[in-house]
Amino acid sequence: MVGPERPQFVLFGSSIVQFSFSNEGWGAILADLYARKADILLRGYSGWNSRRALQVLDQVFPKDAAVQPSLVIVYFGGNDSMRPHPSGLGPHVPLPEYIENMKKIALHLKSLSTKTRIIFLSSPPINEQQIRESLRVLGDLGRSNESCRIYSEACLKLSQEMNVTAIDLWTVLQQRDDWLTACFTDGIHLSSEGSKIVVKEILKVLREAEWEPSLHWRSLPTEFSEDSSLYPVATDGKTTVNVSNSDMHRTLLWD
Repeated sequence: MVGPERPQFVLFGSSIVQFSFSNEGWGAILADLYARKADILLRGYSGWNSRRALQVLDQVFPKDAAVQPSLVIVYFGGNDSMRPHPSGLGPHVPLPEYIENMKKIALHLKSLSTKTRIIFLSSPPINEQQIRESLRVLGDLGRSNESCRIYSEACLKLSQEMNVTAIDLWTVLQQRDDWLTACFTDGIHLSSEGSKIVVKEILKVLREAEWEPSLHWRSLPTEFSEDSSLYPVATDGKTTVNVSNSDMHRTLLWD
């Protein structure tokens, strides 16, 4: 690996995670925000459900790794919540199995290190009409906003029982009045506006969590000094500020 060693934040999930670096997504925003502070590692797998995630859990998060992640953000549920296909194929996972799978994922991640923190993201809502238009289908979508709600609530309940921090995406996205038109690219995956909501909720968790050390971006040290004679300084007569300091830019956007 390249050095110096930084905290590792792993994003683990299905397409909501895999596509989080597209369309000014939430993964890309976090990578920009934590530049020179932490490494954001993408482990997203489009089309996957919690059952498939369990099959590779030891490979993605080996217990004997020399360096364990400081934070793992996990999202599964949207594909699990799809209606069963008559063929028996498809990503649907029955609700009791989904709950058990997420429990096993949480237990595995907790076992990695006493310093590994976990955030579960619950299933976000969907725009069923936009899905029909984007996929040009007239019949059964296999997805419904109601099933997303059911799996979201199950994720939140399990998280509370296991003392795992969780973010209720199903609710927070719908708090925006125009969420149906603003938050998605295709009725399922998040637009830049939807991703901004996700980032704000993640940052709220990191700011308020009583974790030692804190993982909020303002609490982590910047790798190598930003002081440099190559850049001018700005002064108001009282304070001097290095104008190359990227934290000024981040503060304006996210504080």
